[in-house]
Amino acid sequence: MYIKLIQPKMIKRPMDTDIKIHMAPPLGLFTVANILRNEHTVVVENENIGPINFDDTPDIVGISVTVDVLPRAQEIARRFRSRGVVVVAGGIHITTAFSTIAQDAFDVLCVGQAEGTWPDIVRDYENGSLKKIYTCKGQISPSDIVSPAYDMITDDPYLYCNVIHTSRGCPYRCDFCYNSSKAHQYINRDIDDVIRDIEAVGSRHIMFIDDNFTGNPKWTYEFLHAIMPMKLKWNAAVSINVANNPELLDLMKESGCRSLFIGFESVNPQSIADVHKDHNSLIKYEKAVEEIHRRGIMINGSFVFGLDADTKETFQATLDWIVRNKIETVTSHILTPYPGTVLYDRMKAEGRITSDDLSEYNTAHVVYEPKNMTPDELYEGYLWIYRQVYSLKNIFRRLPAAKDQRSTYLLFNLLYRKYGRFTDWLCKKITYKRIGAIAQKITRYVR
Repeated sequence: MYIKLIQPKMIKRPMDTDIKIHMAPPLGLFTVANILRNEHTVVVENENIGPINFDDTPDIVGISVTVDVLPRAQEIARRFRSRGVVVVAGGIHITTAFSTIAQDAFDVLCVGQAEGTWPDIVRDYENGSLKKIYTCKGQISPSDIVSPAYDMITDDPYLYCNVIHTSRGCPYRCDFCYNSSKAHQYINRDIDDVIRDIEAVGSRHIMFIDDNFTGNPKWTYEFLHAIMPMKLKWNAAVSINVANNPELLDLMKESGCRSLFIGFESVNPQSIADVHKDHNSLIKYEKAVEEIHRRGIMINGSFVFGLDADTKETFQATLDWIVRNKIETVTSHILTPYPGTVLYDRMKAEGRITSDDLSEYNTAHVVYEPKNMTPDELYEGYLWIYRQVYSLKNIFRRLPAAKDQRSTYLLFNLLYRKYGRFTDWLCKKITYKRIGAIAQKITRYVR
């Protein structure tokens, strides 16, 4: 059989350049490819880096769907289905909100882990007994998890291919978070399998792209001891409570940690409480930042604006906090009530959802009615804080105290954010891969 796997083109946010969509390959699709390729011909097409070939005739097309690309995924599906090709839709949006998907949009919906669904889909296709919905039954074990097919990845179009999953899902259940919906299982991989993936990517600079790298501290301890001899330089996403464990922080630093992505979400205590992010509190923040910075680890802070307790003053208060605490890089989002989350259900019941255009559900549009500001005030504040954080004045005000961090810091703040359009132009001239390699030579930090 011939199976084509497709990543629809993502919709960039106002501050993004094409660097964003060329950042890294879609590991989910390459995992599906590895599950199937021993018995079938499998190709992966990423519309972010090149056009989809609509002229060939695969037996099955599989499309990875996040909420904002659902309209594009449906368009892709229509074109293939018009020629009799079976189209399977999977990915995080299908798993989280499959009950909201129009039943006639795709031939098959794939809900849950690929290892527990795709083999059944292919078997039933061959037997002529395809069902409409395939759901991964029960929880998969760490030994069931299949690695991405790293050898199938063409690396020239990507800034970084040194991306690794050590787990799936998240142990927390925040009301607004897509990744922590009850439909998603949290599980750590076998340590030996992760190490084999690190060896497969062929780099000592590793980006662990888990939702929460320290969701299971016992596993993290064992893993960090295991990679210590590899002399890696790595970064990961963690929850703020990692700072409550000085021994773990020390081990992270010793094993090569250079930066941590942390979802602070808000500096407004009531806003945090309203979405049940109970493991966060403002009291913890500054102590956590101090502990992490003291170990020479940089922070990429994530903030969400438009929570119910937020006001126009929240933007200035957040900027002041970011600058005062010298948060090295910042990722900001407009609160987005993803279908399938507790937040969406609550806002829908309250009549506050104002847009059903799912292409706007990418954290860069206001798709609901905020409580304490107008939609325009929220959107303008979101743009304002990016301009302010990455103004030259505030870039230099946030300059790290540790001199060995400054080249990394300036590389990201100036070449990725402040002057990202120039860097993107350069990437197109000499390939994203080469720019990524140059960046890794200049600095020990990649994100």
